[in-house]
Amino acid sequence: MFLQHLLNGITIGGSYALIALGYTLVYGVLKLINFAHGEIYMIGAYLGFILVSLLPALPPFFQGHLLFFLLIVFLVAAGLCALYGFYLEKVCYRPLRQAPKLTPLISALGASIFFQNFVMLTMGAKDRIFPQTVGMTTYTVAGVTGTPLQLAIILSSVFLMALLWWFINRTRLGVAIKATSTDPLMASLLGINVDTVISVTFMAGSFLAACAGVMIGLYYGTINFTLGYLGGIKAFTAAVLGGIGNVPGAMVGGFLLGIIEALGAGYFSAEYKDVYAFFILIAVLVLRPAGLLGKGVHERA
Repeated sequence: MFLQHLLNGITIGGSYALIALGYTLVYGVLKLINFAHGEIYMIGAYLGFILVSLLPALPPFFQGHLLFFLLIVFLVAAGLCALYGFYLEKVCYRPLRQAPKLTPLISALGASIFFQNFVMLTMGAKDRIFPQTVGMTTYTVAGVTGTPLQLAIILSSVFLMALLWWFINRTRLGVAIKATSTDPLMASLLGINVDTVISVTFMAGSFLAACAGVMIGLYYGTINFTLGYLGGIKAFTAAVLGGIGNVPGAMVGGFLLGIIEALGAGYFSAEYKDVYAFFILIAVLVLRPAGLLGKGVHERA
């Protein structure tokens, strides 16, 4: 059963890691916790639900090429959420960039409440059931039962993380993000457009969060307008676990949190699986505030 729980944990952990990357990217550049990020993840799940629901009305070509259709769903939902992230930063954070640190935090909470109520009013307060598009075929290897959807989620998560790593370390814009994260003033003096870098950072994080939202919707089959709150808290826990502001740390933290949650639910109680994330958050903040891969950097007041 350990390997079965491990597989389930890796599956959900990949989604946590994708959301956590958004937290850690924004914190690395702005030293700001974007508490509206969980709602972007939730909106991505709803956009995926809307797009998948259109499948029966589309030409037979899309029904016969399901993988191609799902790829379009991911790209459209993630692209729209990237725009949400762009305007979120432009409207809620950019005007407050020179304000005291508490002010952008309040703005983030306000944006979170706005998005949550916006989705509730437009999509309804009831749970939405994802249409069954992916077959429920199961495969058993060495006593571990898995589905093609689980494999697709794991591979997609790893691919998106590798793509982000390549973007940050191998492109000019990625190097600009790293420079802005290190010293925004010096980066601007060197000719880097800091506003553009920050916007791209929000868009990249929102893109990944939307992908995670679609994955979670397909995996669990049910979504609601409160999805972003709990998912955001867990992803924030994963970012803290790995080291907030540390991209590899967010990846490791997401997978670890998913595995810990799955093992706790399997060996102790599934009713308290959400509690394990908060327990881990408290333990990390007390024992190792910098996270597993974070550095002990102290900010000046």
